[in-house]
Amino acid sequence: MRASFVFSEVVTGLRRNITMTIAMIITTAISLALLGGGLLVVRMIDKTKTLYQDKVEVSVFLTNDISASDSGCVNDPCKGLQAALRADPAVEEVAYENRQASFERFKRIFEAQPELVKLTRPESLPASFRVRLKDPDRPEVITQAYSGKPGVDNVVDQSEFLDRFFNALNGFRNMTFAIALFMAVAALLLISNTVQLSAFTRRTEVGIMRLVGATRWYTQLPFLLEAMVTGLIGALLAIGLLVLLKMSFLDDVLADPIKANVVRSVDGIDILLVSPWLMLVALGISAVTGYVTLRLYVRT
Repeated sequence: MRASFVFSEVVTGLRRNITMTIAMIITTAISLALLGGGLLVVRMIDKTKTLYQDKVEVSVFLTNDISASDSGCVNDPCKGLQAALRADPAVEEVAYENRQASFERFKRIFEAQPELVKLTRPESLPASFRVRLKDPDRPEVITQAYSGKPGVDNVVDQSEFLDRFFNALNGFRNMTFAIALFMAVAALLLISNTVQLSAFTRRTEVGIMRLVGATRWYTQLPFLLEAMVTGLIGALLAIGLLVLLKMSFLDDVLADPIKANVVRSVDGIDILLVSPWLMLVALGISAVTGYVTLRLYVRT
């Protein structure tokens, strides 16, 4: 089998059906970009979960009168609550945070939003106990035991917020995968139609090749390579779209949460790790679709 002949046939086929080739590349690129975006969201969720894995706490917020009058937690009921929390077998660590300390932490978290910091006063933030549990998966042992006790305003389980946050990210990921699947179906149909059209326009020369002894595999290979080349180009374009999305959108939109250590960023290494999978998916789907189309619909 001469490689030069196969290569020339692939180039001829791509040029002959240029409009369908472009449509197939664009559709494949969009589909793979959505798939890659979903995979990047998965990586971001995993890295963000690792960030919070050892930091999930239960916050026991104190009433306004205690926050205002007992900044050192030396009087009851604040002192009694602190002793009870430290003696609780489910608690690993307890830290008391008065209003001023809460305000300093607030400024560190929102240092990227100076206008919000200017509008906030220490008096608007309550004192609290920041409780780290031995078993982070059982925050209810604190919320049930200390809610409603004298001096307690409310008990907040940070894991509830994190669950809602990760559920929102998972929902975005699932939506991205669903749209990617829809676009993938469109790409498959375009690949199939392009292969059929390419084989039909060259049916005479393929017939002559078969008459002079060319095998079926030899005559089908250029059509398979056409599909794989367009799929690979679509994958490369999808990777470029992911890089462009990171540089022009994600880095700006997520700049403040990333700086505040609220979420982990999508790094270049993440795109680099996802890229081979996109190329493998593109090549695999293109090759399988092209082969099935040729076997079922095209007699070459």
